Amino acid sequence: MKYGILGDIHANLEALEAVLGAMEKAGVQKFVSVGDLVGYGANPRECIDRVREAETIVVAGNHDFAAVDKLNIDFFNTYARESALWTRAALRDKDRDYIKGLKLIEYCDTFTVVHSTLYMPELFEYIQTSYDAHLSFEQQTTPLSFLGHSHVPVNFFKRKNVSFNMETEVKIEDGVKAMINVGSIGQPRDENPDAVCVVYDSDASKITITRVRYDVEKAASKIVGAGLPEILAERLKYGR
Repeated sequence: MKYGILGDIHANLEALEAVLGAMEKAGVQKFVSVGDLVGYGANPRECIDRVREAETIVVAGNHDFAAVDKLNIDFFNTYARESALWTRAALRDKDRDYIKGLKLIEYCDTFTVVHSTLYMPELFEYIQTSYDAHLSFEQQTTPLSFLGHSHVPVNFFKRKNVSFNMETEVKIEDGVKAMINVGSIGQPRDENPDAVCVVYDSDASKITITRVRYDVEKAASKIVGAGLPEILAERLKYGR
Protein backbone atom coordinates (compact mmCIF):
# COMPACT_ATOMS: atom_id res chain seq x y z
CA MET A 1 0.00 0.00 0.00
CA LYS A 2 1.22 3.48 -0.84
CA TYR A 3 0.22 6.18 1.64
CA GLY A 4 0.42 9.91 1.03
CA ILE A 5 1.25 11.59 4.34
CA LEU A 6 0.03 15.19 4.32
CA GLY A 7 2.04 17.61 6.44
CA ASP A 8 0.63 20.84 7.85
CA ILE A 9 -1.55 22.27 5.04
CA HIS A 10 -2.51 25.55 6.72
CA ALA A 11 -5.28 26.50 4.29
CA ASN A 12 -2.85 26.74 1.37
CA LEU A 13 -4.94 25.34 -1.48
CA GLU A 14 -2.31 25.85 -4.19
CA ALA A 15 0.27 23.83 -2.27
CA LEU A 16 -2.23 21.12 -1.36
CA GLU A 17 -3.39 20.62 -4.94
CA ALA A 18 0.22 20.42 -6.17
CA VAL A 19 1.12 17.78 -3.59
CA LEU A 20 -2.03 15.73 -4.16
CA GLY A 21 -1.25 15.73 -7.87
CA ALA A 22 2.31 14.52 -7.23
CA MET A 23 1.06 11.82 -4.87
CA GLU A 24 -1.49 10.56 -7.36
CA LYS A 25 1.25 10.30 -10.01
CA ALA A 26 3.31 8.32 -7.48
CA GLY A 27 0.46 5.81 -7.12
CA VAL A 28 -0.73 6.78 -3.65
CA GLN A 29 -3.78 4.75 -2.62
CA LYS A 30 -4.58 6.21 0.81
CA PHE A 31 -4.15 9.68 2.28
CA VAL A 32 -3.27 10.50 5.88
CA SER A 33 -2.93 13.95 7.46
CA VAL A 34 -0.94 14.94 10.54
CA GLY A 35 -3.26 17.89 11.14
CA ASP A 36 -3.31 21.68 10.88
CA LEU A 37 -5.56 21.74 7.87
CA VAL A 38 -6.31 25.40 8.61
CA GLY A 39 -4.66 28.52 9.99
CA TYR A 40 -2.43 31.13 8.28
CA GLY A 41 -3.76 30.55 4.73
CA ALA A 42 -6.77 31.96 2.91
CA ASN A 43 -8.58 28.78 1.83
CA PRO A 44 -9.60 26.85 4.96
CA ARG A 45 -12.98 25.73 3.60
CA GLU A 46 -11.58 24.54 0.28
CA CYS A 47 -8.72 22.64 1.91
CA ILE A 48 -11.08 20.87 4.29
CA ASP A 49 -13.31 19.93 1.35
CA ARG A 50 -10.35 18.60 -0.64
CA VAL A 51 -9.05 16.52 2.26
CA ARG A 52 -12.47 15.08 2.93
CA GLU A 53 -13.04 14.28 -0.75
CA ALA A 54 -9.84 12.22 -0.66
CA GLU A 55 -11.22 10.24 2.33
CA THR A 56 -8.16 11.22 4.33
CA ILE A 57 -7.45 9.95 7.82
CA VAL A 58 -6.86 13.16 9.80
CA VAL A 59 -5.69 14.02 13.31
CA ALA A 60 -6.26 17.39 14.94
CA GLY A 61 -3.58 20.06 14.95
CA ASN A 62 -3.36 23.02 17.30
CA HIS A 63 -4.55 25.46 14.62
CA ASP A 64 -7.48 23.18 13.85
CA PHE A 65 -8.62 23.19 17.47
CA ALA A 66 -7.90 26.93 17.76
CA ALA A 67 -10.24 27.53 14.83
CA VAL A 68 -13.15 25.87 16.65
CA ASP A 69 -12.37 27.34 20.09
CA LYS A 70 -11.12 24.04 21.51
CA LEU A 71 -7.72 25.57 22.27
CA ASN A 72 -6.83 28.76 24.12
CA ILE A 73 -5.16 31.12 21.65
CA ASP A 74 -3.87 33.58 24.27
CA PHE A 75 -0.39 32.05 23.97
CA PHE A 76 -0.35 32.30 20.15
CA ASN A 77 1.82 35.01 18.64
CA THR A 78 0.03 38.06 17.25
CA TYR A 79 -0.11 36.81 13.65
CA ALA A 80 -1.22 33.30 14.58
CA ARG A 81 -3.93 34.73 16.83
CA GLU A 82 -5.22 37.05 14.10
CA SER A 83 -5.25 34.13 11.70
CA ALA A 84 -7.13 31.91 14.16
CA LEU A 85 -9.82 34.54 14.66
CA TRP A 86 -10.11 35.10 10.89
CA THR A 87 -10.42 31.34 10.33
CA ARG A 88 -13.10 30.99 13.02
CA ALA A 89 -15.22 33.50 11.11
CA ALA A 90 -14.52 31.88 7.74
CA LEU A 91 -15.48 28.32 8.60
CA ARG A 92 -18.90 26.85 7.89
CA ASP A 93 -20.87 24.90 10.48
CA LYS A 94 -20.03 21.63 8.74
CA ASP A 95 -16.32 22.52 8.90
CA ARG A 96 -16.52 23.20 12.63
CA ASP A 97 -18.35 19.94 13.27
CA TYR A 98 -15.75 18.04 11.27
CA ILE A 99 -12.79 19.56 13.12
CA LYS A 100 -14.42 19.07 16.52
CA GLY A 101 -14.72 15.36 15.72
CA LEU A 102 -11.01 14.88 14.97
CA LYS A 103 -8.93 12.78 17.35
CA LEU A 104 -5.45 13.64 18.64
CA ILE A 105 -4.03 10.23 17.68
CA GLU A 106 -4.99 7.77 14.96
CA TYR A 107 -3.72 4.25 14.31
CA CYS A 108 -3.46 3.04 10.73
CA ASP A 109 -2.24 -0.50 10.07
CA THR A 110 1.40 -0.55 11.28
CA PHE A 111 1.84 3.16 12.01
CA THR A 112 0.60 5.90 14.32
CA VAL A 113 -0.39 9.44 13.37
CA VAL A 114 -0.21 12.49 15.67
CA HIS A 115 0.27 16.21 15.17
CA SER A 116 2.82 16.91 17.88
CA THR A 117 3.89 14.38 20.52
CA LEU A 118 2.63 10.99 21.62
CA TYR A 119 3.36 11.56 25.30
CA MET A 120 1.12 14.62 25.74
CA PRO A 121 -0.61 15.25 22.41
CA GLU A 122 -3.15 17.63 23.91
CA LEU A 123 -0.41 20.14 24.80
CA PHE A 124 0.89 20.42 21.23
CA GLU A 125 4.52 20.57 22.25
CA TYR A 126 7.42 20.26 19.81
CA ILE A 127 9.86 17.39 19.34
CA GLN A 128 13.12 19.31 19.04
CA THR A 129 15.65 17.12 20.85
CA SER A 130 16.54 13.45 21.14
CA TYR A 131 15.03 13.46 24.63
CA ASP A 132 11.74 14.85 23.30
CA ALA A 133 11.73 12.04 20.75
CA HIS A 134 12.55 9.51 23.47
CA LEU A 135 9.44 10.51 25.42
CA SER A 136 7.23 9.88 22.39
CA PHE A 137 9.02 6.63 21.52
CA GLU A 138 8.13 5.41 25.01
CA GLN A 139 4.45 5.80 24.05
CA GLN A 140 4.78 4.53 20.47
CA THR A 141 3.27 1.05 20.18
CA THR A 142 3.80 0.68 16.41
CA PRO A 143 7.09 0.43 14.49
CA LEU A 144 6.47 3.76 12.78
CA SER A 145 4.81 7.08 13.50
CA PHE A 146 4.22 10.27 11.53
CA LEU A 147 3.90 13.77 12.95
CA GLY A 148 4.19 17.43 11.92
CA HIS A 149 3.85 20.69 13.89
CA SER A 150 7.41 22.05 13.49
CA HIS A 151 7.13 22.48 9.69
CA VAL A 152 10.63 21.00 9.33
CA PRO A 153 11.06 17.44 7.99
CA VAL A 154 13.30 15.29 10.20
CA ASN A 155 13.55 11.57 10.95
CA PHE A 156 14.07 10.08 14.43
CA PHE A 157 15.04 6.48 15.18
CA LYS A 158 15.08 4.41 18.37
CA ARG A 159 17.58 1.59 18.50
CA LYS A 160 19.45 1.39 21.79
CA ASN A 161 19.61 5.18 21.74
CA VAL A 162 17.72 7.86 19.82
CA SER A 163 19.27 9.22 16.64
CA PHE A 164 18.04 11.46 13.85
CA ASN A 165 18.77 12.51 10.30
CA MET A 166 17.26 14.61 7.53
CA GLU A 167 17.54 12.08 4.72
CA THR A 168 14.93 12.15 1.97
CA GLU A 169 14.72 8.36 1.68
CA VAL A 170 14.12 6.29 4.78
CA LYS A 171 14.13 2.51 4.98
CA ILE A 172 12.19 1.10 7.92
CA GLU A 173 14.35 -1.56 9.57
CA ASP A 174 13.13 -4.52 11.61
CA GLY A 175 13.52 -3.93 15.32
CA VAL A 176 13.98 -0.16 14.93
CA LYS A 177 11.27 2.33 15.80
CA ALA A 178 10.99 5.31 13.45
CA MET A 179 9.29 8.67 13.95
CA ILE A 180 8.99 10.81 10.82
CA ASN A 181 8.23 14.52 10.97
CA VAL A 182 6.76 15.17 7.54
CA GLY A 183 7.30 18.93 7.55
CA SER A 184 4.68 21.14 5.95
CA ILE A 185 2.76 21.35 2.70
CA GLY A 186 1.38 24.84 3.16
CA GLN A 187 4.07 26.66 5.13
CA PRO A 188 7.55 25.07 5.13
CA ARG A 189 10.03 26.55 7.62
CA ASP A 190 13.29 24.94 6.53
CA GLU A 191 14.20 27.79 4.13
CA ASN A 192 12.80 25.87 1.18
CA PRO A 193 9.48 27.32 -0.04
CA ASP A 194 8.51 24.19 -1.98
CA ALA A 195 5.77 22.02 -0.46
CA VAL A 196 6.85 18.78 1.22
CA CYS A 197 5.51 15.57 -0.33
CA VAL A 198 5.84 12.34 1.69
CA VAL A 199 4.98 8.88 0.33
CA TYR A 200 5.16 5.77 2.48
CA ASP A 201 5.33 2.44 0.63
CA SER A 202 4.42 -0.12 3.29
CA ASP A 203 5.21 -3.07 1.03
CA ALA A 204 8.75 -1.83 0.44
CA SER A 205 9.07 -0.40 4.00
CA LYS A 206 10.30 2.84 2.46
CA ILE A 207 9.48 6.51 2.92
CA THR A 208 10.29 9.03 0.20
CA ILE A 209 10.36 12.76 0.90
CA THR A 210 10.36 15.11 -2.10
CA ARG A 211 9.59 18.76 -2.72
CA VAL A 212 6.90 20.06 -5.04
CA ARG A 213 6.77 23.54 -6.52
CA TYR A 214 3.47 25.39 -6.49
CA ASP A 215 2.16 28.87 -7.25
CA VAL A 216 3.48 30.65 -4.16
CA GLU A 217 2.61 34.09 -5.50
CA LYS A 218 -1.03 33.13 -5.94
CA ALA A 219 -1.28 31.70 -2.42
CA ALA A 220 0.44 34.78 -1.01
CA SER A 221 -1.81 37.21 -2.88
CA LYS A 222 -4.87 35.42 -1.53
CA ILE A 223 -3.61 35.89 2.03
CA VAL A 224 -3.13 39.62 1.51
CA GLY A 225 -6.46 39.91 -0.29
CA ALA A 226 -8.26 38.22 2.58
CA GLY A 227 -6.98 40.82 5.02
CA LEU A 228 -4.71 38.41 6.87
CA PRO A 229 -1.33 39.69 8.16
CA GLU A 230 1.00 40.36 5.22
CA ILE A 231 3.89 38.61 6.94
CA LEU A 232 2.02 35.30 6.50
CA ALA A 233 2.19 35.85 2.76
CA GLU A 234 5.82 36.98 2.69
CA ARG A 235 7.15 34.04 4.67
CA LEU A 236 5.78 31.60 2.07
CA LYS A 237 8.26 32.98 -0.46
CA TYR A 238 11.26 32.17 1.71
CA GLY A 239 10.21 28.96 3.44
CA ARG A 240 10.28 30.56 6.87
